[in-house]
Amino acid sequence: MTTTTTSFELLRDEHIAEVNSRARLYRHIKTGAEVLSLENNDENKVFGVTFRTPPADSTGVAHILEHSVLCGSRKYPSKEPFVELIKGSLKTFLNAFTYPDKTCYPVASQNVQDFYNLIDVYLDAVFFPRLVPHVLDQEGWHYELEDINDPLVLKGVVFNEMKGAYSSPDRVLGEYAQQSLFPDTTYGVDSGGHPRHIPDLTFEQFSEFHRTLYHPSNARIYFYGDDDPEQRLHIIEEYLDQFERLEPQSAVTLQPRFSEPRRLTYSYIVDEDEANGKQSMVSVNWMLTETNDPQRELAVDILDYILTGTPAAPLYKALIDSGLGEDLTPTGYSDELRQGMFMAGLKGIAAEDANKVEALILDTLRALADNGLDPNDIEAALNTTEFALREQNTGSFPRGLVVMLRALNTWLHGDDPLAPLAFEQPLASLKQRLARGEKVFENLIRELLLENPHRTTVILNPDPDLARQEAEREQQRLDAARAGMSEADLQAIIANTRELKRRQEAPDSPEALATIPSLKLEDLERQNKTIPVAISERQETTLLYHDLPTNGIFYVDLALNLHVLPQELIPYGELFGRLLREMGTASEDFVSLSQRIGRTTGGIGASAMSSVIPGEQQSAVWLIVRGKATCDHVGDLFAILRDMLLTARLDNRERFKQIVLEEKAGLESSIAPAGHSMVASYLSSLFNEADWAGEQMGGLAHLFFLRKLIGEIESNWPTVHERLETIRRLLITRQAMVCNVTTEADHWQATAPHLDEFLAGMPNHATTPALWTPTYGEGFVGMTIPAQVNYVGKGANLYDMSYTYHGSTAVVLRYLNTSWIWEQVRVKGGAYGGFVRFDRLSGVFSYLSYRDPNLLGTLDVYDGTAQFLRKADIHESEVTKSIIGTIGGIDAYQLPDAKGYTSLIRYLLKDEEATRQRIREEVLGTTPTDFRAFADVLDWVQEQGTVVVIGSADSVEKANTARGTFLKRVKLV
Repeated sequence: MTTTTTSFELLRDEHIAEVNSRARLYRHIKTGAEVLSLENNDENKVFGVTFRTPPADSTGVAHILEHSVLCGSRKYPSKEPFVELIKGSLKTFLNAFTYPDKTCYPVASQNVQDFYNLIDVYLDAVFFPRLVPHVLDQEGWHYELEDINDPLVLKGVVFNEMKGAYSSPDRVLGEYAQQSLFPDTTYGVDSGGHPRHIPDLTFEQFSEFHRTLYHPSNARIYFYGDDDPEQRLHIIEEYLDQFERLEPQSAVTLQPRFSEPRRLTYSYIVDEDEANGKQSMVSVNWMLTETNDPQRELAVDILDYILTGTPAAPLYKALIDSGLGEDLTPTGYSDELRQGMFMAGLKGIAAEDANKVEALILDTLRALADNGLDPNDIEAALNTTEFALREQNTGSFPRGLVVMLRALNTWLHGDDPLAPLAFEQPLASLKQRLARGEKVFENLIRELLLENPHRTTVILNPDPDLARQEAEREQQRLDAARAGMSEADLQAIIANTRELKRRQEAPDSPEALATIPSLKLEDLERQNKTIPVAISERQETTLLYHDLPTNGIFYVDLALNLHVLPQELIPYGELFGRLLREMGTASEDFVSLSQRIGRTTGGIGASAMSSVIPGEQQSAVWLIVRGKATCDHVGDLFAILRDMLLTARLDNRERFKQIVLEEKAGLESSIAPAGHSMVASYLSSLFNEADWAGEQMGGLAHLFFLRKLIGEIESNWPTVHERLETIRRLLITRQAMVCNVTTEADHWQATAPHLDEFLAGMPNHATTPALWTPTYGEGFVGMTIPAQVNYVGKGANLYDMSYTYHGSTAVVLRYLNTSWIWEQVRVKGGAYGGFVRFDRLSGVFSYLSYRDPNLLGTLDVYDGTAQFLRKADIHESEVTKSIIGTIGGIDAYQLPDAKGYTSLIRYLLKDEEATRQRIREEVLGTTPTDFRAFADVLDWVQEQGTVVVIGSADSVEKANTARGTFLKRVKLV
């Protein structure tokens, strides 16, 4: 096919059935930029521009530049076009990613004009950004000094983000493992930046990195979706034609292979009185082959699943059964680098047991290679992988974005970008090899792991002195820097500090804001998108059915009412869902059950949900068991669900203890990377029964429960076992069950009898909701962890002050998130993130910050929000943008299974379509007056709100010293 532009040459034109797309690969003749254009009927359109950006050091230059190019450009000179797009776009995705060797700028939208607007802003941002020193100061690092007698300090968004990252032991171990395998390449440094090295980055290095690498000759440009393929080329042609070809020095070199394994030991931060017992971690790591052979990559992916894909997988199980540790370290195969990497290890071990863990891993692999893998494991892994490839269920990520990242695995390094997308031939070939009796996976274990000397063992030990050492190292750097400065230098820093704050506080001009493309209110749909649902009774069970195109897949959700449980059993609620899948049944152990699930279904899982039901005293608290299968295996799916629900082996003390230890370790390791979510959960739990129950099942309260439960399993197992049996007896009854099915009508007629048979086999006893009298936790608490950053929350229940929800609130909150909170907490305060949240069902309003160097300063920002709303000059254009962004959130793109699940949740919460439509109309009718009215509500939060902080002991202590002891200290880890 010829195009209407002569700027590109067509290199490939193929139909890729696996992604239902016509794929055309172009090269821009003038610059050599490559363009992959996928044409299909997906309305969720995706664009991405990616540069190969291998850093030479750990200054974080690639990461900081990712932040910085979105801070204004030639065509869009506002301070942060990225934020303006968040305000006023229908985007379904808008972000940027820094990888160890590439930086990606993807956008997605269902609206074609909005899509093209996003593309133009991103193209101008990456090719023509306003890279001036104050942008590096803000996003990267800078010295801050407001008075010559003040101490010199370091600040910057990425600087503090990476301080937070290095507070997570899991993240630290993963980084060291990668660096240990690739000491001679770009993968041997931290592309995100190490806090120790970020202040080494100069503006000249920063600018040069952009000049040489953010160039069309170094770009891979990607389109996906149902928009006009010719228009795609015209859009990018305008930008690419402005450049001349260059030869970017960005190739990622191959790591030379080791002749023998290596061992390295590092430390991580822990509180002084916690560095005892089993707190070490060990990871055994291998560098594999290049990731450019689709058949080999598919085989390695399946091998990864065989070895570690489920708790029943042989390597996973051997590690947990050993009793040497509590949970796996980051484990499995990674194909994101040019050469693949496999890792396996344990956390929560005694330091002296590192050798035992290493030996156990090698011995287990050797036994599997010598004795052969269980054919059931192979069949389960093969089916699970094939199901996932065909389903293409990418969750909340646009499908086109996942396809782009898959293509980049090879495309980035000069190989075929289409090869990773076409899985049918490699899959068929692999099946043929297995059918011939070839020991494919045993041979891979030998070749890639056992006989591969390019192996490292990385041990991470707790060091109670490391935090002090890091703080001293930073202070010594500051002292040395200050000692080398003249008074004129110090005055220059003071001037720069003031100028940076002036720029941060100065509003964009109306002219600059007007350059950002935006939709108009008339472009928005007035009606909510509805989800088809038919509600009926089947076998005395409420059934919701959704006729949606699922490509031959049957999705079922079984909602079990946790409100039938007595209050003392609520902490077991979500944990019980894991027990159903991982304890085995009356006829099979948990390994056999896991294999059976893998061989015949697309997966089974369970999670809890809890929410207030407006106008009702009793909350909705449910355990939802979710399963999926191809329609010819629906009978198998329901047979498994029946066995799990009715005959799960709840009497296996050792297996139960293993699960509890893993749950505890998982919660502990999630505090540093997700502290804001922990704060939000704890805050909400102070105000209502539903959020209290959620906190008991999955928040910090659950962590304390698990720690106590571990002792009870040892000292009082009969009582614990009886509780589990009581939960099953009360919970499993078809009268209290809600069943949710999503599949096409034709398939539903054929599969409905399997559901009838399943329901007929369930117990049928009446239930009565239990009366809960929650004992709510305390507010004004500072929960300490060994970290260099904080997560600061303040919240209140607005309905306690007789506030009535109005849809305009969502618009006001979007505006606050992209103006006052963003500018004060992130831009000026240096935190990685700041948010306001409101649950319209419960009335809980929360301020939250993420990886925040401040505490009291952030609380002051929260308390200044009402005054900001009163004084802000809120133009109609700002209101319009916030309305558009809010509608974009309401109309978020969903895959069919997600639509069915959303409908179920709405049913359980009695969230009527008429109410949602009224809220949409209120959103569309928002005016500046609504913004100012909400300031009165926030006055009440300022006066009556409670504070919850997760952060460093030093920060909490300083806050209490400055403001009186207003935070009760509680140690988390």
